[in-house]
Amino acid sequence: MSVAETAGEDIAITPELVAEHGLSPEEHRRMVEILGREPNLTELGVFSVMWSEHCSYKSSKKWLRQLPTEAPWVICGPGENAGIVDIGDDQAVIFKMESHNHPSFIEPYQGAATGVGGILRDVFTMGARPIANLNALRFGSPEHAKTRHLVDGVVAGIGGYGNCVGIPTVAGECTFHPSFNGNILVNAMTVGLVDQGRIFYSTAGGVGNPLIYVGSKTGRDGIHGATMASAEFDDDSEAKRPTVQVGDPFTEKLLIEACLELMATDTIVAIQDMGAAGLTSSSFEMAGKGGVGVELDLDRVPQRESAMTPYEILLSESQERMLMVLRQGAEEEAARIFEKWELDFAVVGRISDTGRMVVTMHGEVVADLPIAPLANASPEYDRPYVEAPAPAPTPEVEHTDPMVALSTLLASPDLAEKRWIWDQYDHLVRGDTMQRPGGDAGVIRIGHNGKAIAVTTDCTPRYCAAEPLQGGRQAVAEAWRNLSAVGARPLAVTDCLNFGNPERPEIMGQFVGCIRGMAEACEALEFPVVSGNVSFYNETQGAAVQPAPTIGGVGLIDDLAHMAGLALSETDDVVLLIGETRGHLGQSLYLREICGLEAGPPPPVDLATERRHGDFVREVIIDGLVDACHDVSDGGLLVALAEMALAGDVGVEIEIAEGGPALNAMLFGEDQGRYLLALPETSAAAVLQRAADANIPAQRLGRSGGKGLTVNGVHTISVAELRRAHAGWLPEYMASPST
Repeated sequence: MSVAETAGEDIAITPELVAEHGLSPEEHRRMVEILGREPNLTELGVFSVMWSEHCSYKSSKKWLRQLPTEAPWVICGPGENAGIVDIGDDQAVIFKMESHNHPSFIEPYQGAATGVGGILRDVFTMGARPIANLNALRFGSPEHAKTRHLVDGVVAGIGGYGNCVGIPTVAGECTFHPSFNGNILVNAMTVGLVDQGRIFYSTAGGVGNPLIYVGSKTGRDGIHGATMASAEFDDDSEAKRPTVQVGDPFTEKLLIEACLELMATDTIVAIQDMGAAGLTSSSFEMAGKGGVGVELDLDRVPQRESAMTPYEILLSESQERMLMVLRQGAEEEAARIFEKWELDFAVVGRISDTGRMVVTMHGEVVADLPIAPLANASPEYDRPYVEAPAPAPTPEVEHTDPMVALSTLLASPDLAEKRWIWDQYDHLVRGDTMQRPGGDAGVIRIGHNGKAIAVTTDCTPRYCAAEPLQGGRQAVAEAWRNLSAVGARPLAVTDCLNFGNPERPEIMGQFVGCIRGMAEACEALEFPVVSGNVSFYNETQGAAVQPAPTIGGVGLIDDLAHMAGLALSETDDVVLLIGETRGHLGQSLYLREICGLEAGPPPPVDLATERRHGDFVREVIIDGLVDACHDVSDGGLLVALAEMALAGDVGVEIEIAEGGPALNAMLFGEDQGRYLLALPETSAAAVLQRAADANIPAQRLGRSGGKGLTVNGVHTISVAELRRAHAGWLPEYMASPST
């Protein structure tokens, strides 16, 4: 009998069934050519997930090759579970960001929770103990009927999973825009710490070595999760709840400890978490990297549901599961460790020299597939694209009282305080959080030798929508600034590239433009990309999200004694502005929230200037000359000053010279490459002289002190009034009855 006849699933492979699996007619023809026959249902399912956009990057890998991925401190770039960078003292940090957008829209709590669980596994599967979580969240308009429900569920899911596992959530961002009404974005990032001699990879090897399944039992949850993530939403999306996985953070905690204990032995050849596409993807990727084959016996896979088919077992995305290749003879030692932690352990197969995956169940061969064409030779498309048209010039607008505008901006959804969110996250667990959420970057202490890691997530989707090249540059540059603002040397980035349907030329044009901008910025700033994720098809019925190439940045602080925060904690400090202000209002929050316009080009990003300014700011922080530092971004100069005042409960008085652009353009323009420094009078002259010597624009703005924020001695507002505006919006919104 043929494999197709013995699969136990006697279903005809029709064009309609192929289409239901997200495969094109041409991909079906290619599949038949590779196999030399028609696939059975199980094999069709395997092809569908391995060749899905989510797993194969078939529309993006041509462009991803443009991103710089190497530097002397990079140990491992893209291609593994996560990226690795050297932080000295024989230590390394391992980090990655991924999306869980579609599941979080359909089932917000479990979608977000399992997004956290999946990214944790990507990091600890490489030998690292996770030390920090971050997230970047994009929701629809606050007025949309579903937004409040989605915010509530996503935040609860992130907190519920991360808190139970015991990993602090130390930074992130949350914004709102109508383009996300039908497709929210939930991007999760994890950072881990590892000794360089204890790093593990996913390349299988050693003919005869046992293939080991550990963790939770396999159920029917999550089947077709990868293919669902590779299609846009429609009216039937609510029915896709069965494709959303269900997480168990307590099992994840046990899995972390058991894996790390086993990693302390000399038994593991390769290890991979079962993420998207579950057992299929993990086994194919491990074998593909090693150029070996796999024999897999599905009867040995621990199952929590009865009568599961080969199709279901292979495609299940049940959570908290890992796949390992052990050295022969190590099974007993590994079994002892996992039994101690009360986790399932099973020898489910072995490594072969055939280059094929041969899957059996009930003594019959249910799938027989060549590994290389599925794992390493998936389709690659050069999608047609059109570049975004140049934005029209920024229109002239009537300006309002600057303090009224400031209060309105601080109470707007994007800028309002997000304490309601981060108070649901345990950001202090493990006792090494040196800077909490709400600042430019989270900071986590590394041991007790004075070192720390700074982490941030950044992107401005409205810039990317208006002018993708500048938006891509700015996303990287802002991550660079946020790390520099706390005194950290930027090391590398992970990315999560969220876009609409790549089969539409205008969407592909957004992607190409953002990638080019990111590549230019990463190159200029020596800020390589070491890991990441592409999430396409983020749209509903043809309405795409604003492009959001989210950047997760990691930097190193060599000495915590020279770390900066944003709080104005000292009275009578001199406030300096580093960088040039031209009053660029295009695509600014001022234009959107105060004037009701989304218009104009985004602010240009001069990468050479970003490099010089960031290096300068970091140097004066490290030299101990700065009391506080904050980068100037969303909302412009006056918003950044207000955030510093609110963080320290200290007022500030500044002077803006006349004769230039309109006052509100100077105060709320979002010109790039700028930082605010608060420092003692004794340091101010030295810093200004150093800036002049380095040809870096720097000026005195004013001084800290008092309980109000004052501009030019005329426009004033109390810190208390700003706090009411800033802190009130999100709790009041979430407490309101749903519409």
